Amino acid sequence: MNASLPNTAPGNTSATTTTPSRGRRVTDAPTRAMHALLALSFAGAWLTAESEHWRLVHVTLGYTAGGVLLARVLYGLFGPRQARLQNLVGKLKALPGWLAAFRGPLPAGHWRQAQNLAMALVVAVLMLGMVPLVLSGYVTYQDFGGWTGEAMEELHEFFGNGLLLAVFAHLGLILGLSLLRGQNQAAPMLTGRLPGKGPDLARRNHGWLAALIVTAVVAFWAWQWQTAPSAPLGEGVRATLLERGHDGDDD
Repeated sequence: MNASLPNTAPGNTSATTTTPSRGRRVTDAPTRAMHALLALSFAGAWLTAESEHWRLVHVTLGYTAGGVLLARVLYGLFGPRQARLQNLVGKLKALPGWLAAFRGPLPAGHWRQAQNLAMALVVAVLMLGMVPLVLSGYVTYQDFGGWTGEAMEELHEFFGNGLLLAVFAHLGLILGLSLLRGQNQAAPMLTGRLPGKGPDLARRNHGWLAALIVTAVVAFWAWQWQTAPSAPLGEGVRATLLERGHDGDDD
């Protein structure tokens, strides 16, 4: 039983140089925080999309998604190497070569590369699709003129439904690859680590930056909450308030 415990006797440094139980860090804290905020914002915005009562929540989450996406792009351009967007672009550049391989005998690892390409494509669709979704929502909410009426709302709904399908594809790929490879493929975005020995791809966790991002988002939500009374009320809410006012007069 004791043979499975690390040897911490003086002079033995193996316990301090390797941490197989924790695995190796492949994703830093800011990347995980922004991924979680984007997922939360999209899910919340989708759930509140058809409700006038929750319209401000829907709009707030839409703005949040846009701001976090911008932060992720900046982090992907100027952040640490493992978080760079060029890694995603590099994977997508392999697509033509992968397709061309069908002209002859398929090389070893061809189908494993297909798994990585599929995941990269879905991630790219999610990031790119978020841009017109947020912009169309912003234009619809601001109501800049007659040309932004029903057509813009339909465009916003189109991108929302399309992005929802991409989310399901993303989740399906994670589940399928987890079963196929016998390893939790969601772990990098949950714990930041993968099991096994090897060097950390993310040398630093940058927890302070993740905390700053989350704090900024929560502060924005608090500001939206404080200014909510000055925002336009939905017809359902307005009718409820008027009804309560009349009831008070009767008393």
